[in-house]
Amino acid sequence: MSTEQSMNPELIEQTKQQIRALVNEIAQLARRSDVAPAEFYSEFLTRVVSALAAIGGVVWTLEDEGRLSLQYQINLQKSGLRENEQGQIQHSRLLSKVLRTGEALLVPPHSGASEDDDEATNPTDFLLVLGPLKTDLEVVGVVEIFQRPESAVSTQRGYLRFVMQMCELAADFIKSHQLRHFSDRQVLWTQLEDFTRRVHATLDPWLTAYTIANEGRRLIECDRVSVAIRRGRKCKIEAVSGQDLFDKRSNTVRLLGELATRVVDTGEAVWYTGDTSNMAPQVEEAVQEYVDESHSKTVAVLPLSRPPLGEEAQDPEDPEKAEEPIGALIVERIEDSRLPETMLHRVDVVAQHSSAALANAMEHQDLFLMPLWRLLGKTKWLFRAKNLPKTTTISIIVLIVIIALIVVPWKFQFKADGTLEPILQRGVYARVDGEVKRIDVRHDQEVKAGQPLIELQNPEISKQLEEVRGKLNTTQSQLRAKRWDKHRNTGNEEDRARLDNEIMVLEENERSFKNQIEILERKVQNMTVTSPIDGKVVTWEIENLLSGRPVQTSQMLLEVADTKGSWQLEIKMPEKRMGEIRHAQEKFGPNLPVTFMLKTEPENSYTGEIQEIRDNVDAGSAEEGSTVLIKVKITDPAFDHEKFSRLLPGAEVSAKVYCGHHSAGYVLLYDLIAWVQSRILFRFF
Repeated sequence: MSTEQSMNPELIEQTKQQIRALVNEIAQLARRSDVAPAEFYSEFLTRVVSALAAIGGVVWTLEDEGRLSLQYQINLQKSGLRENEQGQIQHSRLLSKVLRTGEALLVPPHSGASEDDDEATNPTDFLLVLGPLKTDLEVVGVVEIFQRPESAVSTQRGYLRFVMQMCELAADFIKSHQLRHFSDRQVLWTQLEDFTRRVHATLDPWLTAYTIANEGRRLIECDRVSVAIRRGRKCKIEAVSGQDLFDKRSNTVRLLGELATRVVDTGEAVWYTGDTSNMAPQVEEAVQEYVDESHSKTVAVLPLSRPPLGEEAQDPEDPEKAEEPIGALIVERIEDSRLPETMLHRVDVVAQHSSAALANAMEHQDLFLMPLWRLLGKTKWLFRAKNLPKTTTISIIVLIVIIALIVVPWKFQFKADGTLEPILQRGVYARVDGEVKRIDVRHDQEVKAGQPLIELQNPEISKQLEEVRGKLNTTQSQLRAKRWDKHRNTGNEEDRARLDNEIMVLEENERSFKNQIEILERKVQNMTVTSPIDGKVVTWEIENLLSGRPVQTSQMLLEVADTKGSWQLEIKMPEKRMGEIRHAQEKFGPNLPVTFMLKTEPENSYTGEIQEIRDNVDAGSAEEGSTVLIKVKITDPAFDHEKFSRLLPGAEVSAKVYCGHHSAGYVLLYDLIAWVQSRILFRFF
């Protein structure tokens, strides 16, 4: 029976359909734009080997260095090339010939590609079907299929034609991938150009760090980029992408600065993707602390160094000319720990440009008196021809003002706040311990001297008084009985002497009990608190303050002031002003003039004079500082004491103490002059 008759037509048709399906799958795979080259070569070679029912195959691609790289293989170990070094050389020359000529080859086992080429041979036991992967410009790879050698010549040529067709499909994928790659590179170069222009646009270190963080994150395509600048021995975080302001005292920022400091000290970049086994102990500890706080999956810390210039660049191995670290670039990915090759390349590019830009900015900032030179540079437009008349006019005006500040006299006064107080003002104090039983007055009530104000009660004192009175009565009864016994006893001298002693003891007890009763009765009288002067009750909410509450001896209960009498000022002058006031008193006398106004009537002002300055200093709040109390006598006849009797003690006033005349500049700039003298000149002279 013939071979054609032995083959099943249905099986042949089924095989053809399977091959067509595999070819369609390869064509669809070549048209996809989201497939990576490694994935495409894997799927491509698997289907080609399956369609040809081959032993195996390899996809080789040409790298930038001109050498072939294995992208994917199936059963390469069966070829025996790995154990045959000479065979590897011959096989490599065979592949090189395909790359050089760009033509497909069908090479039988242990034979050359042509009769005149003994070096480019097939050292394997398989039929090699070689197809070039070509673009419009060059050959970029080779598809190699290991096929059984016993097939007919026509069948082998069919293998070759099929591989060439599949290589054309693969070439379509390579072309589209190259187009995408060139497009991505164009976008990358555009982004890099924009990044370079922006980071080198300013010489301010903070703005440069801010630009590196935000533009670098966009170029690297990561979640967060931070920039640390080295200050002394430590690195401080100066910029975080996406944040104009951030809390430098937060735990996350503090730990990130500590990590940057330790990495900069080592001088080597650190890449963390979950494993810290290869890191230095101090760096590993800092990385773990920061990752535990920030929960980042990928953290890269790259030291930034000042790039060497001139002779330093010619001798980079000289330790005395080693690159000086200026900070660190920190790149983070929050949810992904993978490191794509494109990301690594972009991070290196960003780090290089960031080092140069940040070093230039810091070097410019560290120039001597740079803020002054920058200011002078900005003012050069003042002296241009069209602006010169304006500049001259303004300069003359400024000169006149300066001369006026030096020559023109000005009234020198110190302002302070104070209160208006009646001269006659008394506090009402408890003379005994007790509890407030009754309050007979209210706020703002007129009272007379000796008038009862508050009634206290103390059951313990009343109880003690009754007990002492009882003891006194008992003692007096015993004393009368002893005296009667002495009167009846006229004969026995010993009894009379004994009675005299007993009478003397009882008389002494009687005097003691009477004294105790007098003291207790005085305490009972003191339970009625009276007014010490004629005046007005000025204490607010007496009922809420005292009603039913216990009080102690010498505790002030309320205040009574003679508001119809004379008033005075009590002003709190800052201690730092007292030196000038003392000098003015030595020059003009102790009673320096004072001008004041009530804050309730700012339209009217009155005059007075210093009457007394307290010798001690009162420690005020942190804002007010220490103050000295000055009492001022009101001498202005326009101040009607009876008219102002409606005021309550403690009414706020603003007062100005006159200290003579000085130049207007000294008066207006006194606080600045005093600050310079105390904070600057005192330290050096």
